[in-house]
Amino acid sequence: MIVSGFHPVREVLERRPRSVEALLVQRGRKDARVAEIEELAREKGVSVRIVAKEELDRAAGRAHNGVAARVAERAYDDVEDCLAGPKGSRCVLFLDEITDSGNLGSVLRTAAAAGASVVLTERHSAGLNETVSKASAGALERVKVGRVVNAARFIEQAKEAGFWVFGAAVEGENLYSVDISGDAVLCLGSEGTGLRRLTMESCDRLISIPMRPGAGSLNVAVAAGVLAFDWVRRRSASGGNPA
Repeated sequence: MIVSGFHPVREVLERRPRSVEALLVQRGRKDARVAEIEELAREKGVSVRIVAKEELDRAAGRAHNGVAARVAERAYDDVEDCLAGPKGSRCVLFLDEITDSGNLGSVLRTAAAAGASVVLTERHSAGLNETVSKASAGALERVKVGRVVNAARFIEQAKEAGFWVFGAAVEGENLYSVDISGDAVLCLGSEGTGLRRLTMESCDRLISIPMRPGAGSLNVAVAAGVLAFDWVRRRSASGGNPA
């Protein structure tokens, strides 16, 4: 796949240099950040190709900032790794059939900022593609991302590992009246229908984001940000390290 833009390309060069087949640099581009990325690629032993802007546009679209990389698709992490970490400081965003790649990329940015990992369902979910990479602005390379076949089984596994599982649903309790600090799995459903019934029934508690009447529902990526950073806030307030 193609990864483009300063942050995504830098992240993949720093974290997965062996997966980078070649760095493409726009001919004639005079930019300190481009020069730094080119130098980083050479340090990592990655082939650098100087190409015309037209060729870079065809490969990566127009929003590439003069650099792009041909990269092997990122592998998923083991679910056990997504659940790992010091007790009391673990957060997982579980995405139950999120199909929009842009939303997934945005959730990954939130996860990276909040110190969370992400777990996806295998069926009816966006994959780790170029759109996700671009929307994540490099976060795809910094977040553990697992994938599971059975949502209920994953939730049970998380509970056995010491997590409390909270599902986002309009009929849930007010988020601000529920303590979601500590080890938490925050479940968010698809853009159209929300959490599936079996997923909801597997959660310890259902929570909702309070909104004005008639506001409808939030975009799933926005909802993920609200939930994740309420977890960060509560953890900080209870004396935990917000990082």
